[in-house]
Amino acid sequence: MIRQFAKQNPIPLRYHVIFWTVYFTFNVFRWGSFFDDYLYAFKSNLVEFSMHLFSCYTTVFYLIPKFVLTKKYLQFVLALFMVLVVVYFGIVGLNYLFVTHEIWPEANGIRNPLSIYHFAAVAIGEIYVIAFVSAIKISIDWINEKRKNDRLSKMQLHTELNFLKSQIQPHFYFNTLNSLYALTLEKSDAAPNLVLKLSDIMQYVLYDVRTTNIKLFDEIKYIQNYIDLERIRFGERVKADSFISGDIEEVTVPPLLFLPFIENCFKHGARHQRDIDISIFFKNENNHTLYFSVVNTYVESEAETFDLRGGIGISNVRRRLDLLFQDRYSLDIFKKKSKFKVRLRIPLQNKVAEA
Repeated sequence: MIRQFAKQNPIPLRYHVIFWTVYFTFNVFRWGSFFDDYLYAFKSNLVEFSMHLFSCYTTVFYLIPKFVLTKKYLQFVLALFMVLVVVYFGIVGLNYLFVTHEIWPEANGIRNPLSIYHFAAVAIGEIYVIAFVSAIKISIDWINEKRKNDRLSKMQLHTELNFLKSQIQPHFYFNTLNSLYALTLEKSDAAPNLVLKLSDIMQYVLYDVRTTNIKLFDEIKYIQNYIDLERIRFGERVKADSFISGDIEEVTVPPLLFLPFIENCFKHGARHQRDIDISIFFKNENNHTLYFSVVNTYVESEAETFDLRGGIGISNVRRRLDLLFQDRYSLDIFKKKSKFKVRLRIPLQNKVAEA
């Protein structure tokens, strides 16, 4: 029983001592005022106190796990009845031996202790104590289980976010290495510069984005390096402008959240048209929301078959946004005339989940 108690009990021993001390003191003053005899109340409650400990801990740490949690309700009722019988004879015998021969002084009329009425009175009182203690134990178990589930959910969220974030890196490297391969085939003088830019980006991805959030300035700088890298590949065909509104000095964001949208500008716009214009906009809206938009031109014939859901990059971003912000963000992706537009709003003042 002691081993079972230690295994199942998440409550430190000092809290058990405090609870039973308060309960014992309350009953001594309660019955002491009733009988106008505090010494008798102290001695009688001391006897009953030992039986309360037996019935409560036996029920909470043995009977409930063994029978109730396994849905053996009839066995539980029978076992609880046996506990009440033991408690009844324990209270009657100990009171008779150590306190008084008048076992049932609070009864009116018939005071025969060895009767069904006295047993019922003692049993009801004991069930009250058992129910009170069980309710406390169940409530604490529920709170602890909820905390445990919250921790597990947080760990699962953290793991999935790290996995989704890691997917971006090989996805990006694959695209960049393809570009480098094309330049080497052409024996382009831009290849060495592309390698240097790629090295800077790799340093950022491998070392700088391991934290939960990063400064928006660093993310913008990373995006600019990516655009510079693509400009090496496509030359002056690329025209990209960035605009910032509001104070973003202290703004932090989940890393690598905006890059897939920038990648799409080149993936679906730069290959089959003469020029590509990209307009990137960040705005701090009253220190409550970060607004991000990117607009790029596209070829009409390609847009007819273009899937607005995007590839792995956009799907990845959608999933990350769901995990990080639940329903506290908005993402709109649409085509209008010769423009492809992305609009994203994410909260700033609420703490985001670990990525």
